Amino acid sequence: MNRRQLTAFATLLPGLALAQGSDPRRIRVALLPDENASTLIQNAQPLKNYLEQRLGRSVELIVTTDYSSMIEAMRFGRIEVAYFGPFSYVLAKTRAPAIEAFAVGVERGAPTYQSIIIAGASGPVRGLEDIRGKAMGFGDQASTSSHLVPRALLLQRAGLRGGADYRVVHLGAHDAVARAVQSGQVAAGALSEAIFRTLITRQVIDPARVVEVALSAPIPNYPMVMQGSLAEPLKAAIRAAFLDLREPEVLRAFRVEGFAPTTDAAYDILRETARVLELDLGSMRG
Repeated sequence: MNRRQLTAFATLLPGLALAQGSDPRRIRVALLPDENASTLIQNAQPLKNYLEQRLGRSVELIVTTDYSSMIEAMRFGRIEVAYFGPFSYVLAKTRAPAIEAFAVGVERGAPTYQSIIIAGASGPVRGLEDIRGKAMGFGDQASTSSHLVPRALLLQRAGLRGGADYRVVHLGAHDAVARAVQSGQVAAGALSEAIFRTLITRQVIDPARVVEVALSAPIPNYPMVMQGSLAEPLKAAIRAAFLDLREPEVLRAFRVEGFAPTTDAAYDILRETARVLELDLGSMRG
């Protein structure tokens, strides 16, 4: 091979590598940072074992400090697969257009879930209008069901704007919101309805000390997302591993019955929510 041929071949190498895709021997899987990290990783050990068996390579479970750091980890290739909140996925897609939503959690037979607004049983809030002038607890700023959807719900159903008509209090995780409502730290709070039911089942929250104020319209459920740069055979294997998942012990880590196929278009409704709230997705921190 002469110098000219060598130069031409070297020029082709980056394109060939891109076409073949990344095929790491270790797959880093990020879980939602919506509860204590050590508890989440401990509860997800059956998932780690299942994926290692299905994919034939090591799996590392990761819980980032918050949604923003999870988005950045996906953006810069520090994780291969992530279980995103719906809105944090939309934000991540804005910053990393090549990532792919490929599966969605199914709950109660549907790939959707709801946000719930709760209030203290002994407090003054019984309807959305009662939140006016009071402290309203939300989770992470990029949380779909614990911030953005309920904030839009308050605006559309009761005409209440955060910061102007009620005090916005961000508490981080969903369970922190429920605890704050139960203890009276905030008059009302919003979180995932599925997580709320789980907290009651686990006796973290006493149902006698809280009341349900409102439920949102159905929200497209949490998507499994992977790097678009992965090799196609690996992407197919990851996709199949989640779509074939039936073991209750493994699914418990996701609080779902199973996974169904999905695409980016399913999350356009959340882009509409952003429009209602006059949010600039490109400039938001996750």
